[in-house]
Amino acid sequence: MLLLVSLLAACSSLPFFGDNADADGRAGPAEPQVALYELEVRAPGPLRTLLLDYLDLARFQNAPASEAITPAELERLAAAAPAQARTLLETEGYFDADVKVTRSAGAGGLGRIEIDVVPGPRVVVRSVAIDSTTPLAPRTPTRDEPWRDRLDRLRAIWSLREGEPFRQPAWSSAKNTALGALRGDGYPRAEWQSTKARVDAVEQSAALSVSVDPGPLFHVGPVRIEGTHRYDEAAIRRVAGFSPGTEYSEKRLLDFQDRILKLGLFEGASVELDASGPPDAAPVLVKVKELAQHQATVGVGYSANTGPRVSLEHYDRKVFGLPWISHTTLTFGPDLKSLGTELTSYPNENLWRKLAAANVEQLRAADETRNSWSVRAGRSKDTTDFERLYYLEASHAQVQSAPLTLSSEALSLNYHWLRRDLDNILVPTSGTALALQGGVGYGRGTLERSDVPGTESSRAPFVRAYARFNGYRPVGAWFANARVEAGEVFVTNPIGVPDPILFRAGGDNSVRGYGYRTLGPTINGAVVGGRVLVTGSVEFEHVLLDRLPALLGAVFVDAGDAADRWNKLRPVLGYGVGLHYRSPVGPLRLDVAYGQDVRQLRLHLSVGVAF
Repeated sequence: MLLLVSLLAACSSLPFFGDNADADGRAGPAEPQVALYELEVRAPGPLRTLLLDYLDLARFQNAPASEAITPAELERLAAAAPAQARTLLETEGYFDADVKVTRSAGAGGLGRIEIDVVPGPRVVVRSVAIDSTTPLAPRTPTRDEPWRDRLDRLRAIWSLREGEPFRQPAWSSAKNTALGALRGDGYPRAEWQSTKARVDAVEQSAALSVSVDPGPLFHVGPVRIEGTHRYDEAAIRRVAGFSPGTEYSEKRLLDFQDRILKLGLFEGASVELDASGPPDAAPVLVKVKELAQHQATVGVGYSANTGPRVSLEHYDRKVFGLPWISHTTLTFGPDLKSLGTELTSYPNENLWRKLAAANVEQLRAADETRNSWSVRAGRSKDTTDFERLYYLEASHAQVQSAPLTLSSEALSLNYHWLRRDLDNILVPTSGTALALQGGVGYGRGTLERSDVPGTESSRAPFVRAYARFNGYRPVGAWFANARVEAGEVFVTNPIGVPDPILFRAGGDNSVRGYGYRTLGPTINGAVVGGRVLVTGSVEFEHVLLDRLPALLGAVFVDAGDAADRWNKLRPVLGYGVGLHYRSPVGPLRLDVAYGQDVRQLRLHLSVGVAF
């Protein structure tokens, strides 16, 4: 590649590639541009910029000496400038502008042209009328768009409203947006039959009227699929979410496209309606690009919670030729060693998947070592706005530290529910996400303490409840986000509940400024899992460089704690600053936090958003 770039760079310097080559092919120096006359435009800021960008007098002011305009041509441009300026000003809603052009002798023998603009009052929209040449079919209301009448929907999304300044770009944008919305809502052949903007320069008002010719209402027909070789087309057809004869909707096809990508079988997918066919059964064209059946990835990483690590991931997207996907992950580091595999079936017509998973892990954190394993089986469903998961799990955990050894196992039935209402799932800036978890189970365990002889044991049923809320909202030039989480395990004695089911706080996505899993109740000086948890966070981000809007600075405050009872909660504070980058895979965050309770700084690194 370097050699190719070097050769291309060398070729660009050859004589026959030059724009200024002479008759013999020898490149000559570029002819410098010179100012042919002085030009001064006096107008309000945005209007002055508009005129300097588009007036012929401004465009021809500088040119090579060999291309200089003649005095007669300059005279013509100066005479045409008032009319041209008024036309430009009308696009911004100024229909009664006063434009004067004066010529005089400038410095250095150059002529000087001065343009003075008094824009006058701005025209505002007085009325908007939207109708159709033929009646439009009623639509099915949704939570986001509760309109049954399609014309009412067009009127609701019309962007150039009464009382706003009339601007040509806004007028064009309003028409394009409204027509695009109708084309995506059952009428892909819709066209404007007429669009009129009647401007009264005396009253400084504009009356807008548009009439649409909708054409026929389309219904989807057969689904035609291209690009499948390894995987069965049935996997795609099952997630369509509609049947032939369903009324066409662009959103319906985009949701279909999103579900295809979530299958985990395809690198890319496009879903389009063939509007050239009959409107009562228009074909749906699906084009996909398959992922390889086997995919292995080796990674090297670092986490502020668990330190450095190397990892190996493997996907098999057609296990033993069956409609199942396996995902196996091996992680090895000084503080975290784990091996986990998950089997998920291709989704059925209702988007439910079967799943089975197993995991073995050794975690060293908070001056202790936790060895654990879990096995689960259940079902999951993932849609654009919701995730649902229920499973039966058997788990075991042994936590060892100098003061104690805690060993427990449990069998539990669990349900997880997540609702997202976000502008962007990977990099949200507006909206909310709510996660709820519940579980019931039976556990047993033993506790050995270095300061007390003998072994304490317990076995009992338990109930686990957990909730997490994330909110995002722009605040002026800032982006604000907040998080609140709370949970409780209802059990008479926590010894009988495995450590992963209990709660601890501290670390990334919890309370920054404190070590991972270092906040919780203590036994004989060692932190253990608690039965209750509360944490929260407030963060503000701001773009640091206009030319690099993905790079943001952040300030934040975190608080929280885990304890054995609510009356023993002692929330601690952590606050600091961060450098965040909005990457295609989610936010990359580098945060420096000060833990007020421990009085020390801690560096936190994280990727993505936790819901």
